[in-house]
Amino acid sequence: MTRRLCSLPRQSAPSFAPGLTAERLGALLAGRRMWVNGTVLHYCFLDARTDASVVPVPGTGELRRVPWAGGEEQRDVVRGCFAEWQDLGIGVAFAEVGDRHEAELRIGFQAGAGSWSAVGREALSVGRGERTMNLGWDVTAPGERGTVLHQIGHALGMVHEHQSPFAGLHWDDEAVYAELAGPPNFWSRETTYTNVLRPLDACEAGGSVWDPQSVMTLPLGPGLVLEPEQYRGGLRPPGAPSPADKEFVLRWYPPADPGGPAGLVPFRSAPLGLGPGEQADFTVEPPETREYTVGTFGDADTVLVVFEQRDGEPRFLAGHDDGGTPDNAAVRVRLVKGRRYVVRVRLYSTWGSGETAVMCW
Repeated sequence: MTRRLCSLPRQSAPSFAPGLTAERLGALLAGRRMWVNGTVLHYCFLDARTDASVVPVPGTGELRRVPWAGGEEQRDVVRGCFAEWQDLGIGVAFAEVGDRHEAELRIGFQAGAGSWSAVGREALSVGRGERTMNLGWDVTAPGERGTVLHQIGHALGMVHEHQSPFAGLHWDDEAVYAELAGPPNFWSRETTYTNVLRPLDACEAGGSVWDPQSVMTLPLGPGLVLEPEQYRGGLRPPGAPSPADKEFVLRWYPPADPGGPAGLVPFRSAPLGLGPGEQADFTVEPPETREYTVGTFGDADTVLVVFEQRDGEPRFLAGHDDGGTPDNAAVRVRLVKGRRYVVRVRLYSTWGSGETAVMCW
């Protein structure tokens, strides 16, 4: 029987400026969800007192409140899975925080809402009061640790491995739709296509060779794959990061230089939420004195300026106009601990979703 599976929402395809070379377009597609290496990803668990969904009660016309919080045993499983990814030696770090406004990753445990996660930097476009990850069933149960490791893989920017165009899987499409329309998943055809049948662009795949042992491969029962013959009995990944998974994350996130700069300033990876012609200011209070890179990330045409606040007045330090291309605007600037800085971003146009954010590291 097919187990309960990860169900990612369908994302609109990104669009880019015309005239880009295939090589440049491939690089943009491959890296658009990945974090800057050295980022400290802060995560928090949402609160039962304030965080919940209001859902209809079938057949009654009534509504009920379903909290997003999970018990301490559930949280401990998640903490252990973050540590397992960290122990691979990756250059991205994880830190638990109590304040959702300091967390890039906000984790809920709403029962019945499925297990899913924003993929990589897509988390930056999610409102601060919303989840970026949900674990919709008891992850303390036997065999469910792999569900959490899988969702953290998504949070790192990894996609479903069984959708790799290099897998060569020939599905019995209608059998897949029928299997996942029933218990325990009850998926629509669109959800099934998005999470199982839709082949990824080659640039999005984790590698040029398919890895059936990847923690990002969904476990699926027999009778769904027609070819290759060895997978007619189903896909059965072991539920832990494979050697190829480790190779992939270390390629994007090589170990940090012990003598190099600290990670992403804990201050922000703040979503802008701007429309064309609008601007926003963000305050930076550096934890130490050194040179930082301040930049924008996303598919937009932006101008970025860094000011130092002195006696209530902004003093220009550095600026960059990305020149109307989908490149990210960034500047290198020395910031002094104990002083206050303002990062001002003006958005001129968007190439794709417009999910632009500002970071400092």
